[in-house]
Amino acid sequence: MTSARRVVSRGSDAGTRTLGTDPAATLLKVIDLKTHFRTERGIVRAVDGVTMSLDRGRTIGVVGESGSGKTIFARSIMGLLPKHNVIREGRVLYEGVDIIGLTQSQMRHVWGSEMAMVFQDPMTSLNPVMKIGKQLTEPLYLHLNMAKSDALDTAIALLSSVGIPEPAQRLTEYPHQLSGGMRQRVMIAIALACGPKLLFADEPTTALDVTVQAQILNLLQQQQNERHMAMVLVTHDLGVVAGRTDEIAVMYAGKVVEQAPTRVLFENMKMPYTQALLASIPKLENPSHTQLEIIGGRPPDLVHPPPGCRFAPRCKYAQPRCLTEEPPLIESEVPGHLYRCWFPVGTPEGDEALARNGQSGRSASGVPVNIDSPLVSGATRSVGRF
Repeated sequence: MTSARRVVSRGSDAGTRTLGTDPAATLLKVIDLKTHFRTERGIVRAVDGVTMSLDRGRTIGVVGESGSGKTIFARSIMGLLPKHNVIREGRVLYEGVDIIGLTQSQMRHVWGSEMAMVFQDPMTSLNPVMKIGKQLTEPLYLHLNMAKSDALDTAIALLSSVGIPEPAQRLTEYPHQLSGGMRQRVMIAIALACGPKLLFADEPTTALDVTVQAQILNLLQQQQNERHMAMVLVTHDLGVVAGRTDEIAVMYAGKVVEQAPTRVLFENMKMPYTQALLASIPKLENPSHTQLEIIGGRPPDLVHPPPGCRFAPRCKYAQPRCLTEEPPLIESEVPGHLYRCWFPVGTPEGDEALARNGQSGRSASGVPVNIDSPLVSGATRSVGRF
């Protein structure tokens, strides 16, 4: 299924641009993207200066704890944000066209036909009082101007392609009549209906059992390969992206703290936060009832972020410098491997900092911490929020 070509107007001075005219160009380029929210407490810096790019047919995984900014980052690219009290700055170049300033009316020509999203919870994303068939054929009418009979045939083919049995029957059913895994497959079918070139998958396996999770991830990979789509896979689990992405960007407190080709990241991770995320994943080789490692403390308040490294109060490598100076995003000896840390994992300075903290018996941040501090008293002790 091919994507419909749409013309997006940027005003009289910018003229019109046709998306999809340069197959050799980078599909998506995000430059210093910031998304802040005005609240009664102040400005929440949910996404705070993220830069990355994605070529056609490639997959990037965006990984981080809940609250790291990864979902807001994906929604910011697509312009799926509240209408009020939002500050969005930077550039989002899709096929060379800056779409960040487009109106909602103009973005309707982009949503579905150029880029689409599989949302985190299909039960709340699907309309509970509308049959599956209507929800699936609506984008076909809107973007591809299909006749009713053609749209129905296409809808059946889409449901069949995502592994739903008796697809014609499913078109007449409501979301609550389907299982969680089938609802997620319907969401994928809706997202793929108009043949987008870029797919965002936001925690596509949340609330699904392990077997169904694997099926959904395999399905996304299969559809991506068949359609030669680019994909942004948003997840809290490094294990999900390990064998399914070309590149990984790790986000913490609204910023990218490490980014590298997938194999490079797992073989030579530099950021202590990335190491902590990996350590929190259950391992098959561990004995039964092995206690999972956790990341003590909680992410910082993004209304008043700390002055230095935002991960420092929770980091077992941190030194006094980390609490006062924010590390820049620098490139390692491997091209394309970026990280944000003064004392990187696996380096002499990192090993020395870790040993110094262990010998002194100081806190995880390497400096004395008031036991009544919110960073300590509000420490996260539960597993499963990463």
